[in-house]
Amino acid sequence: MSRFQLTPQQKAGYQRDGYVIVPAFCTPEEVSKLHRVAVEDAAIRKHSYDLNDQTGKKTRLALWFTPGEDVYGLLTRSERIVHSVHELLDGSAPVCHFHSKLMQKEPRVGGAWEWHQDYGYWYKNEFLFPDQMLSVMVAITEATRENGCLQVIRGSHKMGRVEHGFAGEQVGAAQRYVDLALETMERVYVQLKPGDALFFHSNLLHRSEANLSESARWSLISCYNRASNVAYNEKHLSCITPLATVPDDALLRGGASGIAAETDFLTKDADVSLTN
Repeated sequence: MSRFQLTPQQKAGYQRDGYVIVPAFCTPEEVSKLHRVAVEDAAIRKHSYDLNDQTGKKTRLALWFTPGEDVYGLLTRSERIVHSVHELLDGSAPVCHFHSKLMQKEPRVGGAWEWHQDYGYWYKNEFLFPDQMLSVMVAITEATRENGCLQVIRGSHKMGRVEHGFAGEQVGAAQRYVDLALETMERVYVQLKPGDALFFHSNLLHRSEANLSESARWSLISCYNRASNVAYNEKHLSCITPLATVPDDALLRGGASGIAAETDFLTKDADVSLTN
């Protein structure tokens, strides 16, 4: 069992607010390795694609389903993450990995993300229980207001699913409900140091501004699901395949490096509705 444990206060905060920030979730050595590998990863470069916001600015990402023995998979399957996800999700069935993505919001050109809920995307996959789904964002570089950090509406997960429609090449939440949420609840700018982690509910409303700064904002986002929450319109079985966890120090042990070329990446023309 991992030495890391969410505190009762952190678990209560997630239930109340729809998210919890865990500072220094990864060590500086782990972040350094993640960053170095990500920048040099040929498979990530080959399988990354751009999504346009409503102004035409682009955010670059690579998305895959099955976590492997690479640095991303070892973090995704680490005991500290999987056990924490288990503590936060509704239900008791094993934790599974839906997909992960490396988000690459480059200086001056990185686009915005519209207000949305992850379940606003995933509802069409016919998952029935949003309380059995969440995402974990690990900051690889610093996330600030200047470089387009995530914004969340505290407590908005309690609204339930909001209708979504296309905004550029993205899917956005119905603006009327976003406006009402902003009148009622607090907008929070999630500024993170490298290695900080954000756990957030699948129905939490969130967005980000374009990156007009001189610094890149890179992050790894892994999305999780209970094995009992079957997706009736999803061909990838990772979302109902229990994870084989690895020790927390696996990321720094041995020669783990970039992702395998044969990994089951998502292509842009296949389906952009999994991204967030």
